[in-house]
Order: sequence, then C-alpha cells, then structure tokens
Amino acid sequence: MLIDTLTDLALMLLSIVLLYLSLFSYARRRQPHWHRSLQERRAVIVLLLTLVVVAIRVSKAVLGGHTSEFDIALLEYIHQHTSTAAVSAFSWITLTGSSRFLTPLGALLCAALLLARQYREALLLPLSMISAALLVYAIKLAVARERPALWATDWYWGYSFPSGHTMGTAACATALALCAAQLWPASRRYALCLAGVWIGLVAASRLVLGVHWPTDVLVAACLGIVLPILIRLTAGIAKSAAARTENP
Repeated sequence: MLIDTLTDLALMLLSIVLLYLSLFSYARRRQPHWHRSLQERRAVIVLLLTLVVVAIRVSKAVLGGHTSEFDIALLEYIHQHTSTAAVSAFSWITLTGSSRFLTPLGALLCAALLLARQYREALLLPLSMISAALLVYAIKLAVARERPALWATDWYWGYSFPSGHTMGTAACATALALCAAQLWPASRRYALCLAGVWIGLVAASRLVLGVHWPTDVLVAACLGIVLPILIRLTAGIAKSAAARTENP
C-alpha cells in the first residue's frame, strides 16, 4: 500500500515536471512573446498543473466505473463520527454551494463591480461560474457515476461525479478572492484563506450528508479552483504579450 502511494506521488510529480518543461519549451520556441510572461507567473502555473494532474489522477478509477475502498471507508468513517447537530449545521452550509445561493450572489456582486467600473473583475466572476456549471454537467453526463447509497440521504438531482456544489463554490470563491486581491492587494492573504475555508466547508458538507464520494468533491474542488485562475492567467499573459509586441 505504501509503495503504491509513493509510486503514485512520484508519477504525479513527474507529470507536473514534464508538463511544465513542455509548456515553457513550446513558448520559448513558438511563442516568444508569451515566454517572459509565463516566467513571471511560474508559481501560478505550477499550482495549475498540480491541480490538473491531481484531478486527472484521482479521476482514473472513477472513469473506469470503480468506487475505491478508500471512498467507501472514508465516507463511512465520516458518517459514524458525525453528530446529529453537525449534520444539521452542514445541511445549512451546503446551501451556500447551491445554485439558488450562488446565482443571485454572483449576479449581485457582478452588478456591484460593473457599477464600480471594475470591468475586468466583473467579467471574471460570471465567466468562472458559467464555465464551472457547464463543465460539471458535461462531466456528469459523460461519467454517469451513481451517488452513494450507504445510508438514507436527501435526494439530489443528477449524477455524483463531480460535485456541482463543490465546483460551483470553488469557482465563485476563487474568482472573488482574485477580485479582492486585485482591488485591495493587502487583503490577498485573507481573501484566499476565506475562499479556502468556504470551499472546504461546502466540500465537507457533501460528504457529511452522504450525497457524494470523497473523490467527487476532491476533483470538483481542483477543477473549480483552476477555472478562474486559468481565465485570469490567460488574460494577463495575453495582455502582457500584446504590450511587449507593441513595445519590444
């Protein structure tokens, strides 16, 4: 078991390194105006590659139609060690990851950003949330993983993989953290921490309620975080590359 785990970690690390080197090699040879911009954002690129590789690696067993013993054991452990009061609290927390909450929240914040003439941030938020919603439903339909049935739970529409609540929250929270960091640089650390707490609580709520497998929420969190960062990164690199082209 330990050897398998170490092998998986080594393979993921190797994949990240190879992807990183391939990306920079391609940019240096084919897109020289992008290369310097990529170098300036190396830490962000490493984070994105790590999240994507983790999501792909965790998804492998799911795509094969297999639910691992780890998924089952962890979900059962959470159920056995969660009090009734905690379940009730997480029932409310999970609502903050629902479309009924995220959609009006996103619309209100987007309108506020537009009124403040922060057009770049106003565009990032809806793009992140819409792309997350589309990706969730595309993957759900493609994979068609059944929800857990280890104990009696509330009914939720749709398939299990990935968690829509978790991905929607991750996309919204990450986009808001990026907006806050851009508008108020001193708040960057606090914004990222708050985003992480919100994502973690919603992800945990789906497990406590027994409506998703652990791999559902892990992959959803990774992809939800990736989307807004990727949108912001692509826009930033394109802007920097265009400026360097005009003023070499």
